[in-house]
Amino acid sequence: MVSIVLGSQWGDEGKGKITDMLSQQATLCCRAAGGHNAGHTIVHDNVTYDFHILPSGLVSPSCINLIGAGTVVHVPSFFKELAQIETKGLTSASKRIFISDRAHVCFDLHSVVDGLEEAGLGGRKVGTTGKGIGPCYSDKAARRGVRIGEILDEVTFERKLRTLDTSYRARFGDISYDVEEEIARFKEYRTKLQPYIVDQLEFLQKHKDSPNTLVEGANALMLDLDHGTYPFVTSSSTGLGGAVQALALNPTSIKNVIGVLKAYTTRVGSGPFPSEQLNEDGDKLQKVGREFGVTTGRRRRCGWLDLVLARYSHAINHYTALNLTKLDVLDDFDEIKVGVAYILPDGTRTTFTFPADPNVVDKIQVEYATLPGWKSNTMGVTRYEDLPPNARAYIEFIEREIGNVPVKWIGTGPAREHMIARE
Repeated sequence: MVSIVLGSQWGDEGKGKITDMLSQQATLCCRAAGGHNAGHTIVHDNVTYDFHILPSGLVSPSCINLIGAGTVVHVPSFFKELAQIETKGLTSASKRIFISDRAHVCFDLHSVVDGLEEAGLGGRKVGTTGKGIGPCYSDKAARRGVRIGEILDEVTFERKLRTLDTSYRARFGDISYDVEEEIARFKEYRTKLQPYIVDQLEFLQKHKDSPNTLVEGANALMLDLDHGTYPFVTSSSTGLGGAVQALALNPTSIKNVIGVLKAYTTRVGSGPFPSEQLNEDGDKLQKVGREFGVTTGRRRRCGWLDLVLARYSHAINHYTALNLTKLDVLDDFDEIKVGVAYILPDGTRTTFTFPADPNVVDKIQVEYATLPGWKSNTMGVTRYEDLPPNARAYIEFIEREIGNVPVKWIGTGPAREHMIARE
C-alpha cells in the first residue's frame, strides 16, 4: 500500500507533520523529486528537526528511507544534514538512508550558475533558493548531468565535471568556482558515499512487499514544472505524476493521495499570486503564522485561501483526503475571506481553471466569499467536536467547495500532537 503526501499550493504548507505521523507506521519512506531546496520542520518528542534533502521518515526508528531517481543531491548537504539529525538523537539514521544511483549530483558549480542566471533575469527573477537546483535539472535534461552512481567511477566523474566547468565558463566567462577543489572533496565523498548508493529498482523490488510505503512530496503542485505558474516554478515534477515516474510506482498500489492545504495561502519568491493580501490582513497572517522559509529564511508572501487554485490542484493530483494546516493562525480574525472564483481579464468567470499565462494571472480579479471568524483559541485542540462552530463551518465549506474531498487531518499548532484526526 502506497500513500503519497503532496503540497497542494506553492509549498510551505506544513507537510512535515503529517509525513512524520504517517511515517510512524511506514516501513519505507521515499523522496521523489527536488533537492536541498525543500524544507520540512518536524517537532517530534519535543525535538525540532529541519529536513531538506533527507526524507523525514528517518524520525521513525523502524522506517527505511530512499532518496529517489527524480531528485538532485548536494552531497555536502546530505552528510551535514545526516550528522545534524544523528546529533539530535536519531543515531540509526545513517543505517536507514539510501540514495538511488540514478539521482543527479547537484554541485557547488550549480549554485554559482544559479546566482548568475538569476542576476541575468533582472526584474523578472524566478526567485530561486540559489541552491543550484535549476541548473542541475537543466544539465540532466540536456544529458550532460552527473548521476550519483557515477561518483564511484573516478575517471568518468572527473571528466564530466571538468566538461561542465568548461561549458559554463564558455557561457559566463570567468566564474567564482574552483573545479579542482570540488574534485578533491569528492575523493573523500567517494568512499563515504558507497554504502548509501543503491540500484533503485533492485532496492524497491526488495521492499515491494512493504506493507506501508510513504512517498514524501517536496515543494508543491503550483511549483510543478508542467502544471505550476511557469516560469516561476521549480525544475522538477512535484505532483502525483512526478512521484509515479521517479519511483516507478505501480499506480494500482496507490491507496492514499494526501493533499496538504494551508488554511490560508503563502508563496516564497517571485510569480503571480491572485489572493495575495498586500495590506494589514497579509501582514497579520505573516506575523501570526511566522511565515519565513525553512530553507532560505525569506519572508513569505501571504493571502487568503484560494479555492480555485485548490480545485485545480485536486484535478491534477486526485487527492483522496486533505490535511488542512495552521488553522489556529486564523483564530483572531473577525471575518475570513476565501477565494471562490476568478474574473479573468476578458470578463469570464471561472471556478476551476488556473490560466497558463502569468500575464493573464497577474490581471485576475478574485471573487471572495466572506465567512465569520471564531475569535477563540484553537491552538492544541485535538478533537473536531471541540473546535468552535465557525471553525468547523470553515472546514466544511472548504470540503464542499473543493469537491467533497474529506479534510481528514487538521493542524492546530506546531507540535506533532497539535493535530485533529477525523474519522
